[in-house]
Amino acid sequence: MSEKENDKLGFWSIVLLAINAIIGSGIFLTPASVVQQAGSRALLVYFIAAIFAAVLAISFAAAAKYVTKSGAAYAYAKAAFGDKIGFYMGIVRYFSASVAWGVMAVGVVRSTISIFGGNSEDFLTVTVGFIILMSIITVINLFGQKVVKYVMNLATIGKLAALVLIIVAGVILLIATGASSNMSEVDTITQNGHRIVPTLTMTTFVMAIVSAFYAFTGFESVASGSEDMKDPQKNLPRAIPLAIFVIAVIYIGVVAVAMILNPKALMTTQQVVAIAAIFKNEILRDIILVGALVSMFGINVASSFNAPRILEAMARENQLSKSLTKRTKNNFPIRTFFISVLLAILIPMAFQYSMFNLITLSAMVRFLGFIIVPLAVIRFYQGKSKEEILDADKNVWTDVVIPVLSVIIVIFLLVEYNWKAQFGVVVNGKTVVNWYAVAMMVFGFVILPLFMSFVSRYERKNEK
Repeated sequence: MSEKENDKLGFWSIVLLAINAIIGSGIFLTPASVVQQAGSRALLVYFIAAIFAAVLAISFAAAAKYVTKSGAAYAYAKAAFGDKIGFYMGIVRYFSASVAWGVMAVGVVRSTISIFGGNSEDFLTVTVGFIILMSIITVINLFGQKVVKYVMNLATIGKLAALVLIIVAGVILLIATGASSNMSEVDTITQNGHRIVPTLTMTTFVMAIVSAFYAFTGFESVASGSEDMKDPQKNLPRAIPLAIFVIAVIYIGVVAVAMILNPKALMTTQQVVAIAAIFKNEILRDIILVGALVSMFGINVASSFNAPRILEAMARENQLSKSLTKRTKNNFPIRTFFISVLLAILIPMAFQYSMFNLITLSAMVRFLGFIIVPLAVIRFYQGKSKEEILDADKNVWTDVVIPVLSVIIVIFLLVEYNWKAQFGVVVNGKTVVNWYAVAMMVFGFVILPLFMSFVSRYERKNEK
C-alpha cells in the first residue's frame, strides 16, 4: 500500500468526521421547539428524523463514489444534469449555506445577550450584536486558515463537553433526588392557563420532524471529501449511517434527561440554548451555556469558511464571474466572503430573528438538494450523465432503492409542511403574512440565481 493511500481516511476516521460535521448547534437549539410541538412523542420525532437523515445520507454517499470533485450537491447535479441545473443547484446550495450560517449567528448573538442579562428578544440589540459578531469573524478569517482551524477545534471540545455534562449531570440529579416523571405528563403542562403542547396532527408532527431534522444536517458535506478516503464506495454508505445512529443516541439521551428532569423549564424558557434551563444550579447552567456558545461560535467560523467557497468553486468552474475567485495576499476570498456576510445578516432579519422559523427554514431550503442528488444517483446507476463520471461499483440498494425512498420522504415532508406558519408572523394576536420572509425566499430561489446567471453571461460575452 502506498504512503499516499495510508494517509487517506479509513472507516472509523470517516465515522468520527461525520459525527463532528453533524453535531453542531442543532441539539442546543431544537429541543425546546420539538418538545413544544410533539410533547411526549419528542423522542420518537428525533428517532424518525435520524432515520430520514440516514436514508438521505446514503444517497449522498452513493453519489460520492461516482463524482469526487469538491462541491457535493453542486458537483453531483452538474455531472448528472448539466451546467444549467448544476448552476441553479450551486446557487441554491449557497443560499442554504448562508441561511444555516444566519441561524447559528442568531444562536450566538442571542445567547451572549442572555448571559450578560440583556434582552435577547429586542430587534435592535440583536442587530447590533450581529454586526459585532460578523466583524469578529471577519478578523478571524483575515488572519488565515490556521486561526480558523484552531477555533473550529475549540468548538469541537466545547460542544462535546457541554453534551456530556448535560447527560451526566442530569442522570446524577435524577439518581440523587429520586425525581421521576411520566413522559405523557409533558402533554398536560400549561402556561398562562393554556396547554403548551397542541393536539398532535400530521402537520404539527411533520413540523416537529423538520425541526429535529435540522440537528442532523451536515451529513451532506461529509461525502464531498471522498477522494481523500479509503474505499469510499464501501465505507461511506456504512460509516455515515453509523455516525447518525451514535448521534441519535446522544440526542435522545439529552432530550430524555430534559423531559424527565424539568420539561416545563425546557418549553417556557426565553433562553436560546433552552436545554440549559432544565438545571436550577446557576453555575452548572452557565457552564453548559458557555460550552454551547463556544460550539456555536466555532460553527459560525466554519460556516464563514465554507459558504464563500461554494461561490468561489462555481467561479473556478467558469459558471460565475472570475472576479469572485479574487483572494487577498493572505489567501482570503474577500468578495465571496462579504456577499455571504450580507446574506447571513439579511435572512435572519427578514424572519425577525425567530429561532423556530429560521431552524425549520434552514432544514427546508436544503430539500431541493435532497431531491436532486438522489435523482442524480439513479442516473449514474443507469450509466447516464452530462459529464464523465467514475466507473464505480453499482449497487441497486444504495443507487436506486434508497434514492427513490429519499425522494418519497422529501416530497411527503414538503406536502405536509405548514407553510403558513413558516411564512406567518403574529401581529396583535393575529397571524399575517410575513412579506419580508416571502421576499427573502423569492430572492434566494429566483432573483439570486437569475442575477448570478446574468452577470456570468455578461462577463463571458465581453470576454469574446
